[in-house]
Amino acid sequence: MARAVNIESDKTLPKKRKTRKPMSAEQKKAAGERLAIAREKRLAANPPEYKSIHPDVLARGDEDAWSHINVKKWIKTQKELLSVARSDLRRKVKGAEAQVSSISGYIRNLENYLRSGIYTDLFWGEQGQNRCKTVCLVME
Repeated sequence: MARAVNIESDKTLPKKRKTRKPMSAEQKKAAGERLAIAREKRLAANPPEYKSIHPDVLARGDEDAWSHINVKKWIKTQKELLSVARSDLRRKVKGAEAQVSSISGYIRNLENYLRSGIYTDLFWGEQGQNRCKTVCLVME
């Protein structure tokens, strides 16, 4: 005599989540202000140490073109371009393989600059649009 077994018991079913009560515009604004104050307080108490960034790079001001903030922005932009180039590579678009290697090399050079303070690429900028100039500092 076979007995029917209920496969879905209370333990196998996912828990039902309560829907959140929607916030009014005033409540959202107040919550945003509270979060901003809490973030400022946390930042003042625990400032970032930037252990992985070279001190020479950190010494540059935030307005400098080569500041760590700008270089991180360049890296983020290039990583977005890299994901597009990789999808082109999967679709076998002509020239995509060269583009992927070029972008990944540029990202690697930017990250190396943040770590060591020495920039080794010929181009710089968010899109790599500017060319580096060589300057002789010491005459031999």
